[in-house]
Amino acid sequence: MVASGIAVGLNKGHIVTKRELGPRPANRKGRQGKRVKFVRDIIREVAGLAPYEKRIVELLKLGKDKRALKVAKKKLGTHLRGKRKREEMASIMRKQAAKKA
Repeated sequence: MVASGIAVGLNKGHIVTKRELGPRPANRKGRQGKRVKFVRDIIREVAGLAPYEKRIVELLKLGKDKRALKVAKKKLGTHLRGKRKREEMASIMRKQAAKKA
């Protein structure tokens, strides 16, 4: 509601112009930085996949996408996390296939 400049009524109050505020630091929360991404990529390269991730990759190779999702979901707790992990493992498989070819 817009203030009317009158002291009573539904739209009471002094008329002011709305200020445009800059983005808050909290809006950046959860974004992955360059350094963190680099470090995680190095760790993934050195340590490889976790056993449950290897199982998901095997299921994807067999074409059992739904079972891979169920395994990921069971390990990670939520449907969305499971879908994200399945997609991540599929992209890793694609990269390996591209590297071989």
